[in-house]
Amino acid sequence: MKALLKELSFHVGGYRLHTRFWENLAPSGKGGGGVPKGELAKAIDAKYGSFDRVKKEFVQAASSTEGSGWAALTYLPEDEPASPHAARETQRQCDIGVQYPHGLGVWEHAYYLDYKKDRAMFIESFWTIVNWGEVNKRLISFLKK
Repeated sequence: MKALLKELSFHVGGYRLHTRFWENLAPSGKGGGGVPKGELAKAIDAKYGSFDRVKKEFVQAASSTEGSGWAALTYLPEDEPASPHAARETQRQCDIGVQYPHGLGVWEHAYYLDYKKDRAMFIESFWTIVNWGEVNKRLISFLKK
């Protein structure tokens, strides 16, 4: 049973994070990148003082993930939104109550074809295609729950 639950957690976590990753990308030529606006911007400013600071912490989380894994902004109802963290294993991403308004997969297969082993360039390029409108809508839906 323990092995089955571990497998289930791995696949559910992977599904949640991969789905979030793809939903957060702006369609080609549709104005991705820039800075967050709305509730997300307010939450980031309240907790971090600026988008530049949360971006720096997010990049650090993504860069410091050893091997494959994720960087994510998480939201916990009892905590302030938009907390960046790094996670190595997808099964650790199934914690009850944790929501993911924004995430980036730093698995080598996500970037190798375009960036080879240059994870830092992949992470930097990611910021140009983030669909902040989608991330903001998601955060608002979490706040309403």
